[in-house]
Amino acid sequence: MASKLEEDLSCPVCCDVFKDPVFLSCSHSICKACLQQFWESKGSRECPVCRMKSSKDFPLPNLVLMNLCETFLQERSKRASAGSEVFCSLHSEKLKLFCLDDKQPVCVVCQASKKHTNHKFQPVDEAAADLKQL
Repeated sequence: MASKLEEDLSCPVCCDVFKDPVFLSCSHSICKACLQQFWESKGSRECPVCRMKSSKDFPLPNLVLMNLCETFLQERSKRASAGSEVFCSLHSEKLKLFCLDDKQPVCVVCQASKKHTNHKFQPVDEAAADLKQL
């Protein structure tokens, strides 16, 4: 399960830890790429969270949030590499499942994500045994 800190450091659009966060005049923060994509698809410059019109065409970077996210990701990576078990780089969860469609190990949070909608999964140990038999 994602930590409260990870939830706080996650973009409300892509639900991943912020990448190049910017903040809008309404005070919401969004990944720069997510915001640009949202604005292009919507055809207007409004906040994806509260729908308030943005007073700026080019939102300012949220440098404090960007630094916090970088530190969080570095610490999470250190924790994951310190243990013998393999953890998801996005969610810091154990990789217990194997996505048969994408041919990659995933965590339970990844399993529920849009990226893996309608995919088939097996426990990692079962998938590994099946692959060894091939």
